[in-house]
Amino acid sequence: MQVSRYGFGAAPIGNLFSEVGEDAARAAVDAAYEAGVRLFDTAPHYGLGLSERRLGAALAERPRDSYTLSTKVGRLIVPTVGDGPFGRDDQGFDVPADLRRVWDFSRDGVLRSLEESLERLGLDAIDVVLIHDPDDHWEQAVSEAYPTLAELRDQGVVKAVGVGMNQAGMLAGFVRETGVDLVMLAGRYTLLDQSGEEELLPLCAERGVSVLAAGVFNSGLLATHDPAGTYDYAPAPGPLLERARRIAAVCERHGVTLPQAALAFPLRHPAVASVVIGARSAAEVTRNAELTAKPVPETLWTDLATEGLIP
Repeated sequence: MQVSRYGFGAAPIGNLFSEVGEDAARAAVDAAYEAGVRLFDTAPHYGLGLSERRLGAALAERPRDSYTLSTKVGRLIVPTVGDGPFGRDDQGFDVPADLRRVWDFSRDGVLRSLEESLERLGLDAIDVVLIHDPDDHWEQAVSEAYPTLAELRDQGVVKAVGVGMNQAGMLAGFVRETGVDLVMLAGRYTLLDQSGEEELLPLCAERGVSVLAAGVFNSGLLATHDPAGTYDYAPAPGPLLERARRIAAVCERHGVTLPQAALAFPLRHPAVASVVIGARSAAEVTRNAELTAKPVPETLWTDLATEGLIP
């Protein structure tokens, strides 16, 4: 299975942090497809199903064999108990809290989750299924979720099976102990955090497991040439902010912006198949496409390494 070097992360169109209108969400997906993006990633968690519904609707008129669709299992979306009013979701998405998430990595939970995802997406097939954030559910994820997905893969129901997490250690455990085809590593192989390179990426390269690199802006600190904002969804610590500014200064000497370098960096590793970039508007998609189209000189990486800013 081939994927584009850059993918579209659909969490923002699930109203991540703030509301995105229906037209804007559709325009973002359209812009990504028109820019040559052919990997689209979503999850039930994103907006309590809103991301899946919007992504499926936007892709419905595209040839089904022209793109790769990824979604996730591990959280079932169920009605909130009680009469309401329920307020807003408390897990980062600006959506009503009349639905809630229930952790479930069991065989029945995985099958139910996929059935409901297909219904929300309005599509007849999902290409890639990722076990989503099993940090506190290792035993059930390994003993039930993975075997269930592997069975579906063997039957040809899905094309590839993997795991998506914000940490590299447990992902390495999945690579060692299961037959996953790919992993999605969020925020742990970036210009500011290369912890994924210590064990996970070499292991993936050795075993032929593809890596999808996500969270390459570390939630915002690397998203602009003048570093600002959050790091891993919290205020950026002073030392990290200073390091980002030093990296930006080296980039500038080479005619490269900080976000341009952040997007290019993960693809230097042979295990990384694609960089998945979240976007909430057509303008963001266009801006990212322009950045990824610009060449980054090899001397930039050499100078960053010489100054001890990357390995």
